[in-house]
Amino acid sequence: MVLKTFGWSFAVTALGLVAAVLFGGWTAFGIVAILSVLEISLSFDNAVVNAGILKKMNAFWQKIFLTVGILIAVFGMRLVFPVVIVAISASMGPIEAVDLALTDKDRYEQLVTDAHPAIAAFGGMFLLMIFLDFIFEDRDIKWLAWLERPLAKLGKIDMLSVCVALVVLLITAMTFATHAHLHAGSADKAETVLLSGIGGLITYMVVGGLSGYFEDKLEEEEEREHEEEEEAARTGKPRSAVALAGKAAFFMFLYLEVLDASFSFDGVIGAFAITNDIVLMALGLGIGAMYVRSLTVYLVRQGTLDDYVYLEHGAHYAIGALAVILLVTIQYQISELITGSIGVILIAWSFWSSVRRNRALAAAEGKAEASDRTEVSSGV
Repeated sequence: MVLKTFGWSFAVTALGLVAAVLFGGWTAFGIVAILSVLEISLSFDNAVVNAGILKKMNAFWQKIFLTVGILIAVFGMRLVFPVVIVAISASMGPIEAVDLALTDKDRYEQLVTDAHPAIAAFGGMFLLMIFLDFIFEDRDIKWLAWLERPLAKLGKIDMLSVCVALVVLLITAMTFATHAHLHAGSADKAETVLLSGIGGLITYMVVGGLSGYFEDKLEEEEEREHEEEEEAARTGKPRSAVALAGKAAFFMFLYLEVLDASFSFDGVIGAFAITNDIVLMALGLGIGAMYVRSLTVYLVRQGTLDDYVYLEHGAHYAIGALAVILLVTIQYQISELITGSIGVILIAWSFWSSVRRNRALAAAEGKAEASDRTEVSSGV
């Protein structure tokens, strides 16, 4: 099971490390290895959240997520994305941006750093909306009940998540985004943060809204299909095929890709603290992205989220923490070690809480069975 799920990740790791040695020797090997570990540690919560969505998709779309999706994640976000940032922020063509990345790495790094406020605002707002929609929803299973219960009651207010997100964005623009200029020809930082943050909010609402709409439609069609199956069994008539699942799965796949992109922002920016070589960056972050993808599928196939029910809660709290950290980094530098550690601690805490819950339930069931046996043996 492990080899089947992680086989491609192991293969990509071997090829990537060999390519690093051929490209820059053993120093490059070490840099790529460090970047791989960085990406995995920063994106573990991404895998847990992705698994919660991916388990609703069939085997075909899970394969698409591992093939087409990984191409988008590795080449799109880890290689093309930094180049696009430079091309847009510096008003240059993509070929010029690639040439700059390969020939003037310091200038390239500076341009990406200058674009960080816009990236952080967009990704921070997208992730913040995911967190807010989660904690404002009334769920049967609650991890931190003392906090989640009152928040679920507040969540009955329409559009509360959007209102809270906009207030956070406004405060961010008025505090962290001071009126300093980024670089020649750029807009005021506060204006840049506001526009980018609104862009992240709109992206979440459009992609998430479409995904939710088609997911609801899929559930309706599944109910109708079940009724048709029962009717066909009674009458012997053939039933018509339902094609809506493809649309629903496609928009859920699109939502997953945007979600992955938002998670990758901090990894791409943080990678510049280790190297400004775009080739080594793509190799290291690409290897890490492969493991995140494989881990997502592993969690789905093992049913881990069903067995450890608080894992999804811990991942969403990690998302909320990452959203806040991204917004704070508009003004202040925060170590990637802190960013990754917070996510790992929250998920480990939720995992341990799930283990304790499972043990308590097992103990309660054992006592109930023992009580039943005692009653039977006594003739009651």
